[in-house]
Amino acid sequence: MNFYAGAFLVLISACALLTWRQYHMKEESAEDKRNTNVSTPLAKAEASRFIKLFLTVYCLVMASDWLQGPYVYSLYKDQFGLDEKIVALLFTTGFLSGGISGYFVGSFADKYGRKSACLIFCFTYSLSCFSTLFHSAPILFVGRIFGGLSTSLMFSAFESWMVTEYHKRNIQKAGMSLNSLFGVMSTLNSVMAILSGVFSEWLVQITDDRRMPFMASAFLLGISAYIITICWTENYGDSATTTQKSPLSASRTSSTSPNANPPSRTPKTPLSTSSVLSLIFTNPRIFTLGLASCFFEGSMYLFVFFWTPFLNSTQPSSSSPPLPLGMIFASFMSSVMLGSLIFTHLSSTFQSLTQTRLLTIVFALSSISLLFPLLTNNQHYTFYAFCIFEAMVGMYFPSVGSLKGEWVEDGVRARVYGALRVPLNVFVVISLALVREGEEYRRGVFLICGGLLVAISGVFYRFVREN
Repeated sequence: MNFYAGAFLVLISACALLTWRQYHMKEESAEDKRNTNVSTPLAKAEASRFIKLFLTVYCLVMASDWLQGPYVYSLYKDQFGLDEKIVALLFTTGFLSGGISGYFVGSFADKYGRKSACLIFCFTYSLSCFSTLFHSAPILFVGRIFGGLSTSLMFSAFESWMVTEYHKRNIQKAGMSLNSLFGVMSTLNSVMAILSGVFSEWLVQITDDRRMPFMASAFLLGISAYIITICWTENYGDSATTTQKSPLSASRTSSTSPNANPPSRTPKTPLSTSSVLSLIFTNPRIFTLGLASCFFEGSMYLFVFFWTPFLNSTQPSSSSPPLPLGMIFASFMSSVMLGSLIFTHLSSTFQSLTQTRLLTIVFALSSISLLFPLLTNNQHYTFYAFCIFEAMVGMYFPSVGSLKGEWVEDGVRARVYGALRVPLNVFVVISLALVREGEEYRRGVFLICGGLLVAISGVFYRFVREN
């Protein structure tokens, strides 16, 4: 057994141990226990149906994204033989597309429906996958444009649909807090990433073609689109006056039912574009959260681009065997899962550890994990540091998702989520536009990202306060 296979087994064993502790010992947060005590069997059944329906699609969509992860850079660089500058330009095109479309897709989802936006995501992301079948630079660039658009949809429409339905159906009263649901989502996301990493490695080994994971991704997107079309109901933002209701909900829910819709969290007066931007800039919590997301997720996306060449630069010699990228990716995703499980454990055990305090710690540890590899050329130590960074990613997303779910109104949720991604994409686009060949440049990127995370840890601690 080689080093990376052993590391993967250790990480996945730790995940299994924590999963056993949390789910077999039936550990619940205090909030979940209070909600369970007042819920009815009907409310629990409706909540269970909704959660299973959403999580099924969520897992398929996340798997379709993660299948591509280990081999995006390698496909362009190794199989297609593109120069690293061109590879960086392809990545830049995707992020630029995401940055430009970020706010507009949110407005589209709020106005025309989040379900419709999710279906468009499945279609455009499939087109992005199919573009890899062609060894043609123009087609690859078009594929990256669709990929950037799809990423904006993925990170705004699905979560907006879920949170709005969560509030509309009063799922909290059935014993599942939004905080707990985001923890489950993060854990399942990590499971999908781990399985996708292993499966993509297997696909490439048996086909000797780095495009095959992209074809598998398109297949999963087709299944997702079918389930969304058949099973999901539509919901809108504040620009729509009606919202479709599922036959199941209509037949089972009355105005006196414990599962009846709660009072709307949507503003009565639709907000214009300038009002949404004003909401972001005048609300210190949302603005600081957006700034933190820009720097942390920006560092994460730059890490996605640079981890492969960075680890390759630590190879003992040019004759060393190639790195098992799929196995390393699976190890990273195991670390993400471990982080999300730790988040769930901390949230349910230490009530005084608020999401803002936890994020402050996450930002600080993330900066250390990016700066440490600059002090060593040891490949194994670098790998360990990268695993710590990925564990922080696993803790970051449920924390941020919970805060956004609490702070952002349902009526403008997709628009605000989309707008918050614009500076993130601008940050990544500018960073990738400056990409240069060579190890020194990559080390400089890690140094800057680590410094930004140190800064945002202090800013977040200073300006964000719990109610």
